[in-house]
Amino acid sequence: MKIVKRAKAFFELKWETKKLLLEAFIYLGWARFLKTRPFAKIAPSLGKKMEETTYTPNMANRETLLNISNATHIMSRYTFWESQCLVKAIAGMKMLEKRNIESTLYLGTGKDDKGNFAAHAWLRSGPFYVSGSEGMEKFTVIAKFAKEITPEKVEGETYG
Repeated sequence: MKIVKRAKAFFELKWETKKLLLEAFIYLGWARFLKTRPFAKIAPSLGKKMEETTYTPNMANRETLLNISNATHIMSRYTFWESQCLVKAIAGMKMLEKRNIESTLYLGTGKDDKGNFAAHAWLRSGPFYVSGSEGMEKFTVIAKFAKEITPEKVEGETYG
């Protein structure tokens, strides 16, 4: 019964919301696949290592950031695979990149509540944390990756 209610609720959503949720599901799957690869192989696709994007807010992106944050958070609960912090951060980064919105992915280490080693990842765009902000203050940043968006070349123009 629960699945029928959820399916019904999904089909009653606006088309744009359904598209965004499906996109989040696909990017979460892609990010989970990337997580199975050696990190040294995927790190270059995450952006410029040990650099950050600006904290300056772009109010035009506010709604998009919120929608992507919500979509990755919601869909991470319905994947058939593990979709925790790193998977959500990579998926969110790719969704923002598709929309030409810059972001910074952070990797941190620290101790969990029991004193054991723990790792965490979070994603920021401007001053807004898209994913992983819960508990990030407990972790020391060990790596960061800036995904800057370069203006696309205008057709017909030449540079240099």
